[in-house]
Amino acid sequence: MSDERRIKRAAFVSHSNPPQTAPGLAAARQAAAAVGCELIISTTELNKYGPGAEGMTVVERLPTDLDVCLALGGDGTILRCLRYFSGTGVPVFGINYGTVGFLAAAESADLESGLGRALGSDFEVIELPGLLASLGDGLSPALNDVSFTRRPHHRVAELSYRLGGREVGHVRCDGLVAATPVGSTGYNLANGGPILAWGVEGYVVSFIAPHTLTTRPLVVAPGDVLHVHNLSDRDPVDVAFDGVPHGQLEPRSEIEVRFRDGLARLAQFEGQSFYQRIRDKFGRLVQ
Repeated sequence: MSDERRIKRAAFVSHSNPPQTAPGLAAARQAAAAVGCELIISTTELNKYGPGAEGMTVVERLPTDLDVCLALGGDGTILRCLRYFSGTGVPVFGINYGTVGFLAAAESADLESGLGRALGSDFEVIELPGLLASLGDGLSPALNDVSFTRRPHHRVAELSYRLGGREVGHVRCDGLVAATPVGSTGYNLANGGPILAWGVEGYVVSFIAPHTLTTRPLVVAPGDVLHVHNLSDRDPVDVAFDGVPHGQLEPRSEIEVRFRDGLARLAQFEGQSFYQRIRDKFGRLVQ
């Protein structure tokens, strides 16, 4: 392996169930030592594992000049890492310890071989698009989706959205989702929206439980800016980025969402494809 391709520094990130991923931490330490790679964890990870993290470099906040990030968990953990390293060039290599693991390169059952290939630089990288939205504290990235949902025990939301300066949808509903191709198999799919293959340039907008017979999801061109408007005069709606609460869209307020290509980098094995993932993770589309 050329020095250019050698993994010299890697981050280790895991989900919120340390007993489940503790064997992964031990295996990652061993695999890193075998190839002379520095394994770096945050103090948050250290607090999860205590003595199990001995011999690793501990930092308050992970640096962004790494060769790879090892993410042991489900899609939520992988997305958290993709958001953290967005715009840095650091690829995220996921090992599935979750339910679906659509973004994972390897399964936990293949932990040792997966770590060996990750730290041996035996993977390829795909560029993932994302969405950038502003909610009062600058632009924040989302790799799956930006969702707007009515608050529990509040009235049904009344939302509208504009594209190219023109109102396209205006409906009473439980919410609205703007999803990337990666996120199209998540909340958007549950809403009856279309699946966008990885590589498609654009995103999809769908309403959640619309109170109408005519509303349909819409695939949006990448250059078209989305404006979501909360038309209620008294009830805010909750806003989440990749399922993580991010604030509220206040009554009579709006938010702007933009598509951004190449926002993050995901590691996968050569030969893996989007369509294979669809078949393996969701079953055959036709029975």
